[in-house]
Amino acid sequence: MAQTPETPLAIIKQHCRQEADTASLAKQLAASITGFMEQNPQGHLNISLVGNLGAGKTTFARYLIQSMAYAGKVKSPTYTLCEPYTLKTNSGEFTAHHFDLYRMRDPLEWQEAGFGEYFDIPGFCLIEWPEKAEGTLPPFDLRIELLPGVNENERSVTMTALLNDGHHVLNHVIQNLSK
Repeated sequence: MAQTPETPLAIIKQHCRQEADTASLAKQLAASITGFMEQNPQGHLNISLVGNLGAGKTTFARYLIQSMAYAGKVKSPTYTLCEPYTLKTNSGEFTAHHFDLYRMRDPLEWQEAGFGEYFDIPGFCLIEWPEKAEGTLPPFDLRIELLPGVNENERSVTMTALLNDGHHVLNHVIQNLSK
């Protein structure tokens, strides 16, 4: 399950001047992931969310999951380590597992908690603080890095496709952003 070297297949860099821009970018990604899941009902994506404390990782995750028509509250998994969300497409259901590994002290903690099986079921795993489990996570399809800007709601977001499925998803985002 060791991570493979990160060789970008595609990259999107967006400067989000306000929170609405960040929400819009997450919505574009949500539409692309939903399309991927409709075409691949048994598919699975691994997405890392990278950034310093307060960079907006959980907020981005919230916008992403809510943009997939999830009506409930999207909670921060800081204390639970993982929050699952059942999402629907025209071709069925899939699960988003939102992880926050910030409080982990040892890379094997998430495996000992039984989370490894979540990487094999249809849907996606969205992992904040992936470096806390470095060397024990499966390869990432997408890497999303958030950097805070000068103003409170300003962000620079870089989305990088690292594997073919991530490339497929990111290409749809690129196409939609260029319209």
